[in-house]
Amino acid sequence: MDEKVKLAIEKQRVFFNSQKTKDIDFRISQLKTLKKAILAYEDRLYEALWKDLHKSKFEAYATEIGLVLTEIGAHICHLRKWAKPKRVFTNQTIHFWSTSRIYKEPYGRILIIAPWNYPFQLLINPLVGAISAGNCVTLKASEYTPNTADVMIRMITEFFPPEYISIFGGGRVANQALLSQDWDFIFFTGSPVVGKVVMEAAAKNLTPVSLELGGKSPCIVDRDANLKVAASRIVWGKYINAGQTCIAPDYLFVHQSVKMELMELMKLKIVEYFGKNPKESLDYVRIATVAKTQRLAEFLKGAHLVTGGEIDLEARYIAPTILDAVTPEDPIMQEEIFGPILPVLEFKELSEVTNYVNSHPKPLAFYYFSDSTAKQNDILRTTSSGGGCINEVLMHIANHHLPFGGVGNSGIGHYHGKYSFEVFSHSRSIMKKANFIDIPIRYAPYKNKLRLVKMLIK
Repeated sequence: MDEKVKLAIEKQRVFFNSQKTKDIDFRISQLKTLKKAILAYEDRLYEALWKDLHKSKFEAYATEIGLVLTEIGAHICHLRKWAKPKRVFTNQTIHFWSTSRIYKEPYGRILIIAPWNYPFQLLINPLVGAISAGNCVTLKASEYTPNTADVMIRMITEFFPPEYISIFGGGRVANQALLSQDWDFIFFTGSPVVGKVVMEAAAKNLTPVSLELGGKSPCIVDRDANLKVAASRIVWGKYINAGQTCIAPDYLFVHQSVKMELMELMKLKIVEYFGKNPKESLDYVRIATVAKTQRLAEFLKGAHLVTGGEIDLEARYIAPTILDAVTPEDPIMQEEIFGPILPVLEFKELSEVTNYVNSHPKPLAFYYFSDSTAKQNDILRTTSSGGGCINEVLMHIANHHLPFGGVGNSGIGHYHGKYSFEVFSHSRSIMKKANFIDIPIRYAPYKNKLRLVKMLIK
């Protein structure tokens, strides 16, 4: 495996040094080729996502394929503007007759490692940015969604030469082989635990990284919220992809005066969306593996069920579940759930919630439901997260004008839209100075020059 990886990297090194990927027309043509490849494999991707995750065509397009196609369109439309050198201010008192520009140049050889929860979108969406920025790319698909990985391997192999874009499947051995190499940039999406492993491997070669991680993203419903709207949106956002979403509401804090009403409304929405038996629904996703289903099942032992709780390990099924009487000390509150289980806690004063959130690692997303603009502004001012929504969940990820990424434990770096181009580009600062004049004040000897330098640098 190591030799195969080394050979692929060396081919990419040679191809990148040919300067071909730096040509804007080449980049745009490759983005168009990627779009063509996706459309050619669209039906096979639907089939694979159904086999791996029981994902409907609607959900597969809305959360995976469609998002990538939209991203490609944005890059094709705006790439020339993004890639144009940007002229910035130059203080002519100090830098007489000079101009300064920022040039966006590709890093070179990029490694992108994707997780299993959105196996297509979270591998190919970063690829769009890496192509747009002019890099060569090696992709690593998740072994936990083998059918989707196989389709992506065939798609990339058919449409792109390996010296430009290569792709690997496999598990831990493949990951170790890839991470042991010297890359110019590593882009990883996954858990904070594995993110630390990636960052440690990158540190050995001082390789820059972008880590798109997760964490326990809070959702808060205040007493003045529109409860019907909140119930609809929270149930949708929590149980889409069976809760296997890094920005899903991980736990719910509800004002005690509206808690029971909100939970009843959420129970009704679960039935409305997935029927009385969600196992029979064509729109309800499965857990990726039996082992991950077993892990989630442990959270339900001794729990107070409001609704749900049904488990079928072999079918990788856990019903949409709401838990009540949860305390911050319970096991389910100690780690990211990443499944269709929603623990509910109550509060009297909003400060209780902000104190709790601020005493834990910064989350990837933050959701607050309230009709009070003052309280909305106050809770944003007193908390921190990678991103989030007011009176909504998840949908900030679908706006490619917003940078998507974490902070602290939830990640490093941002992408989507222009920010994808930025994250895979090095900002090269260049000053250009005329030769016809050369002011000698900076040259030694410095006797009697200090006063003049202080005047110039003010």
